[in-house]
Amino acid sequence: MIDLHLHSTASDGRSSPDELVRASARAGLRTVAVTDHDTVAALDRVSEACAAAGIDCVPGIEITSMIGDEDVHVLGYFIDHGSPALATFLDSQVSDRRRRVGEMISRLDALGVHVEPEDVFRGEGGLDPRWIGRPLLARALLRAGHVRTTREAFQRYLAVGRAAWVPRRAPSPAEVIRIVHDAGGISSLAHPGMLNHDEWIPGIAAAGLDAMEVYYVEHSPEITIHYRVLAERLGLAMSGGSDFHGDEAAHGFIRPGCVPYPEEAFRRLRERWEGRHGVRRTGEQPT
Repeated sequence: MIDLHLHSTASDGRSSPDELVRASARAGLRTVAVTDHDTVAALDRVSEACAAAGIDCVPGIEITSMIGDEDVHVLGYFIDHGSPALATFLDSQVSDRRRRVGEMISRLDALGVHVEPEDVFRGEGGLDPRWIGRPLLARALLRAGHVRTTREAFQRYLAVGRAAWVPRRAPSPAEVIRIVHDAGGISSLAHPGMLNHDEWIPGIAAAGLDAMEVYYVEHSPEITIHYRVLAERLGLAMSGGSDFHGDEAAHGFIRPGCVPYPEEAFRRLRERWEGRHGVRRTGEQPT
């Protein structure tokens, strides 16, 4: 079993790297990728825990890009997470996350919905203390008693077009794909069924996209078939995963390994990486 879309406390997940790997082992997973949002802070610990548990670890990340005012998430796999260029880019992403959440807190305050900034910006004991995002603000609203669930926080205040919404600043998908490639990895378009812009996908593919997340927890069987056909038509490999975060927003049914992801699809994804970067199967080093 394989799950290539998991989140830890380095970003907005509720499980530490060790807890996440233990949960993956209990689920019978043999290969995992932890793909935290705009940070690689968990990857060393994930790698160590996976080695101890006998699980293969694919170094991953989920990076936010934008088309117009809409988020487009790009997954990176087999990355060199020690890349200085990647670190510089991620610093800029974190800075904008903090700017954006600060503006959202100000808008909430103007609505009479007060949240102590320190309650948000101190994080939740995560591995990357600088990381901030809307999920942490949603949890602060829940703790303050303004909402009953984090989902309600998004629906009332934080989602696109709501009263406290502030757009992010982010690079284009083409720029993110280049950054992933420069860090030695390959790129996959995350959860295309949630994007609702199939007309964008051929252009993103033409910018060097390597794969698409065909197998996803919120893709119905019909949607999975649709994106499998589209990926084949565009010459893309296919990734898959649960998008496990470990909090109540998951409705209780999302668990590591809950999305069937074919081993043959993973083999082709790995071959795409090997072909792009000239990797030897035996040593996984560029030729």
